[in-house]
Amino acid sequence: MLPKRSYLLNAAYSWIADNDMTPYLLVDADQAGTIIPREFVKDGQIVLDISMSAVRNLIMDKSGVSFGARFGGKPMEVYVPIQAALALYAQENGDGFVFPDEEFPEEAPEPTPPTPPKKGFTLKVVK
Repeated sequence: MLPKRSYLLNAAYSWIADNDMTPYLLVDADQAGTIIPREFVKDGQIVLDISMSAVRNLIMDKSGVSFGARFGGKPMEVYVPIQAALALYAQENGDGFVFPDEEFPEEAPEPTPPTPPKKGFTLKVVK
């Protein structure tokens, strides 16, 4: 089965936003493929404000979370692989979700290219 985390992340984000709260994403900063502002990492983790007022072009899909934001006045494109998302909670009251440990599939093997079609019928001019 597909990992549940991306589905839970989307549901938690919608729930927090619908309640007019600020969604904070807790990230495992040591996870491979994580692109974050390293100067704000503490104890191997970072908390990111992913509210619509704090980020632009927010994308949450099965592979991860990506967005653009400013950190210390400098623009940066952020990417958090889905396995690095540890929790999503409301900044105002701490209510939210800690995501369960789960197995994530290895990268899918490259699909084999389709075989070219066999030489078949040809068209000819009919007068």
